[in-house]
Amino acid sequence: MSDRWRLLALPPLGAELIHHVFDPLGADVAVPAERTRDALHAELADAELVVGDFTGELTIDATAVAAAPHLAFVQMPSVGVDAIDVDALTAAGVPVANTAGANARSVAEWALSAALDLSRQLSWADRRMREGGWPQLEAAARGSDELANRRVGVLGMGAIGTEAARLFEALGCQVAYWSRRRRDTGVYKEIDDLLAGSDIAVVCLPRTRETVGLLDSRRLALLPAGAFLVNVARGGVAPDADVLAALESGRLAGAALDVFEDEPLPADHPFRRHENVLLSPHAAGSTRQSQLNIITAVIDNIRAAVDGRPVANVVNGLDPLIRRR
Repeated sequence: MSDRWRLLALPPLGAELIHHVFDPLGADVAVPAERTRDALHAELADAELVVGDFTGELTIDATAVAAAPHLAFVQMPSVGVDAIDVDALTAAGVPVANTAGANARSVAEWALSAALDLSRQLSWADRRMREGGWPQLEAAARGSDELANRRVGVLGMGAIGTEAARLFEALGCQVAYWSRRRRDTGVYKEIDDLLAGSDIAVVCLPRTRETVGLLDSRRLALLPAGAFLVNVARGGVAPDADVLAALESGRLAGAALDVFEDEPLPADHPFRRHENVLLSPHAAGSTRQSQLNIITAVIDNIRAAVDGRPVANVVNGLDPLIRRR
């Protein structure tokens, strides 16, 4: 048997590109013959290292973990790890790493841009102009506002939330935050108090058992009437139905949504027809700079695993020195 590590790469990038990226790292690289569950499980029988599928189509769930007796490490090419079963991997003794911080600037800039769009009615006015209108007075009547001095509540102060807070502060906003772990800097408020005093709520939380449904109808109702919601977290943290109800009631004047409970967003979803919703296809972090950061982090970790050095950004508390099983 070869001493080379066996690497299974799952991102939907095409076999030629996959081999171009990973072959130089010193592992035997494989991709599933088809993007199906059966093909995935067939390849997992021999896989030791896995680069996960950021789309969630080829998910490493508990059944997949059971089909991978030699699995020693999973590297997600993303910040979020909700597309895999981290608990099952942890129970099997498999370290999981993400690319923490790689897209923080990109996502934070999107959140700021989205807040500006909602505040100034940019997309709404663009649609009216393309329809042949000239909504000069109507745009102002809908409530066009400057961002300066607006109260911004950031939920989640990881790398993305921290960068978002910094950008909003640079524009003169009054920024406070809530996080599951209190920081040494910034204005901290308990979540209900934060929402009650936020003209703009920026959601930057990971999807976990504790955060799913966190911003339900009760908490959305705490926001001041006419507030904006900017969601760059994960689908389900603010349930779609509750956000829609808050928009319909007028509690929310607008919402900028990059994430949804069902992705892709169904073609007939009411969000697609709502005038006060800015939609994005889970692409807030998709800049050239962030993609370079992500692939660099993935390559560095796979090379470290192959070379017998500790990997970075292990999220499930296991030993970062990868050992064969």
